[in-house]
Amino acid sequence: MSGNIVLKTELSGLKLLRRGKVRDIYDLDNALLIISTDRVSAFDVVLPNGIPEKGKVLTAMSVYWFKIMTDIIPNHLITSEINNFPENIKQYRAIIEGRSMLVKKAKPLPVECIVRGYLSGSGWKEYMENCSVCGIPLPAGLLEGSELSEPIFTPSTKAETGHDENITFEEMGKLIGAQLAEKVRVKSLAIYNRAKELARKKGVIIADTKFEFGLDENNGLLLIDEILTPDSSRFWPAADYRPGQMKDVS
Repeated sequence: MSGNIVLKTELSGLKLLRRGKVRDIYDLDNALLIISTDRVSAFDVVLPNGIPEKGKVLTAMSVYWFKIMTDIIPNHLITSEINNFPENIKQYRAIIEGRSMLVKKAKPLPVECIVRGYLSGSGWKEYMENCSVCGIPLPAGLLEGSELSEPIFTPSTKAETGHDENITFEEMGKLIGAQLAEKVRVKSLAIYNRAKELARKKGVIIADTKFEFGLDENNGLLLIDEILTPDSSRFWPAADYRPGQMKDVS
């Protein structure tokens, strides 16, 4: 830890399960401790310098949106209040407070669940080639950043290394089962539509976003990981929205 920047956690006595591009995850046997560090990842590369308090912003945003969406789908959040953490975790308050979540364990689905309300990123690249995104045909003549007539669900693979690859909904169904795939699509679109409306009232466009889902011990579907943060979403200022001229601010 350097100043207000936390780039890496070393919590002695706790089992480090995984160190991702941004988050450190510890196994507490009956739950997981997810810590959002201030690391910055771009194009699958972790940059040497972090952004002070970034992890706290990511955590606060995820906690907010998890609570907003509970009537649509349950999520894995148990608590983000360190006073409610197990006693052996509280000793690390100075490092993890505000940037950590205690969450339920779940078996992650092997797909990224992406919803696009606007044409950008890899979706734009694919559209320029064949006027479709993940097998979904779109009207000709759209510009980069054009708003779609209605949001589309465009899943991708979840690569352990390298880049995720866009797949069709049918291919997703083969991976996780058609019934579960349809449920995930419906939930993803419902979450995005609610967030899109709330954000637009605050002058922010959510162009697209990525969700992750998992199954609990009873095979119930849970929203997991993070939700609607700058690391998983593309945000634009509504006041500056100009199709064909949009630049990311996320």
